[in-house]
Amino acid sequence: MRISVVDAFTDRPFKGNPAAVCLLDAPADETWMQDVAAEMRHSETAFVRPADDGTFELRWFTPLNEVTLCGHATLASAHALYHGGVVPAGDEIRFRTLHSGILTVRPGAEGTLEMDFPARPPVAAPAPAEFTPGLRAPLGWTGRNTLADWVVELPDAAAVRSVAPDIAVLADAEARLVIVTAPAEAGADHDFVSRTFAPRSLPGDAEDPVTGSAHCALAPFWAERLGRDALTGYQASARGGRVGVRLAGDRVVLTGRAVTVLSGDLLV
Repeated sequence: MRISVVDAFTDRPFKGNPAAVCLLDAPADETWMQDVAAEMRHSETAFVRPADDGTFELRWFTPLNEVTLCGHATLASAHALYHGGVVPAGDEIRFRTLHSGILTVRPGAEGTLEMDFPARPPVAAPAPAEFTPGLRAPLGWTGRNTLADWVVELPDAAAVRSVAPDIAVLADAEARLVIVTAPAEAGADHDFVSRTFAPRSLPGDAEDPVTGSAHCALAPFWAERLGRDALTGYQASARGGRVGVRLAGDRVVLTGRAVTVLSGDLLV
């Protein structure tokens, strides 16, 4: 069984967000998939299987649990299908998911891939009491989308880069993702910065290096503030990565590159 590690939302190895991609030829047991994800220890491991109707079934697992939507592992999966010769380079890929419907990926300009995802505009809501001490940063605007992801606007990009959250405290707030964001610095080649933490899904410091699904909320959030539907975000983790976003009604087109860093066989 083929498995690869792909760095997503980057054009350089060891940057962006690594995801394992396992290409299945038959249905797999959920316990086995969770065990593989725990073994790989990336923020997500994707499991892809061709369906009879020309689509591909796609599921994503963190080391701790299954998730309902994952952008970087979808990008990595499409990259693996194209570069492995499973799908011709110019064709659109349609992924069938359990909780997020059909997700399409198609080749974009200059070697990018474009993903069609549901938009999840955050709505104003009072922050739980845990957020102020948990983020150890001044809170500005807060919002929550339908999956209980929280978007927290900080005063500037420097504040986003310096956040050092108390993950144990944030986990008590029951947020799937905690996203901190701010406008980009003057003269930057991107429009906004962000960092994303998954206190209930990822071990350790719970920071996800580059998070496609977070940009489903960040795209409408910043489109409203900046007055443009097409923007570029930079996720300012230690690895860093760029995500192009284009708001299209109730959908978001996420754009990025990917690089394969490992390819081999899974023996179990």
